[in-house]
Parts: sequence; C-alpha cells; structure tokens
Amino acid sequence: MTTTTEGSAPSWRSRTIGALRTAVLPVVACTATLSLLTVYTATGAAGDPPARINVSNGRIFVPLNSASTAAFFDIANTGAAADELESVSSPSLRVTMLGRNVSKNGIGRMEPIDSLPVPARSEVRMTPFTVDVMVLDPPQLSVGNKISVDLWFRKSGRITVEAVAVPAQW
Repeated sequence: MTTTTEGSAPSWRSRTIGALRTAVLPVVACTATLSLLTVYTATGAAGDPPARINVSNGRIFVPLNSASTAAFFDIANTGAAADELESVSSPSLRVTMLGRNVSKNGIGRMEPIDSLPVPARSEVRMTPFTVDVMVLDPPQLSVGNKISVDLWFRKSGRITVEAVAVPAQW
C-alpha cells in the first residue's frame, strides 16, 4: 500500500510548469521590445534627426528670349540634419536643371550642377549670381503668372511650391 503525504516535494511536472510560468513574462517583454524597435527603425525614426525643409519666395524670370530663363527659390532647413536638392520639375516648364554661376577671367557663365546641398539649420537663397534653376525652352510667361514647381530633395522628398513670373532683374 502506498501513501502520500501533503508535505512531499512537488513532482517534476509541477516544477516544469512553474519554471515555464516564470520565463514567459521576460520572453514576452523582450519579444515586444524587439518588435517595437524594429518598427521604430524601419520608419526612419531612429538615427539622425530629420531635415525640415521649407521653400519660399519662388520666382521665375519672364524670358527675354525663347531659349532659356531661370527660376529662384529660398530654401530654409530648420532641422538638425542636412539635405540636398536633387532636381526640380514642372509640367509647365519642360526642361529644368540646377545651375551655378561661375566666373573665369572676369566672364560669368552658368554650369549645371548635380545637386544643391542644404546644410542643417541654414538657408540657401538662389539668385542670378549664385545658384538657380535653369529653364530651357520656357513657356510664354507674363509678369504675375504662377507656375507650380516640384522641388525634389534627397531626404525630404517632393515639395511643391508656386513660382511667380517676375521681370528679369540682374
């Protein structure tokens, strides 16, 4: 005849269940934390702080001839990270490219550039003497016309603004 006493040691089954219950909470907490960190990094929230780009004062010269003209913008970056203007487009403007004014031997000319850096916490002002958007084969424009323009930034993506047609002023 076998007898059991109330105070005997727990069986291996109850010890295993107790150990599993103890381990479940930390495992669930670690899994949830790793999942949230994965989502946080995948959305770009982790790492460098973002650039904060604001484009204003868009203007385009009324063309003096039908071959080309230029557009200008003021670009402010109030963010903690740099960005780059990579291109400018508009269905109304056809062919556009970024350009920079260079002087050699006292002669100024425009040359294309691949991109325009916009440092963190700074402002870049396009002028006829620095950088601009060269517009080849421009449409007929009159003073006051407004053109919708998309500025494409490496990190900030597309920013759409209006450029107002103004008389050409050097």
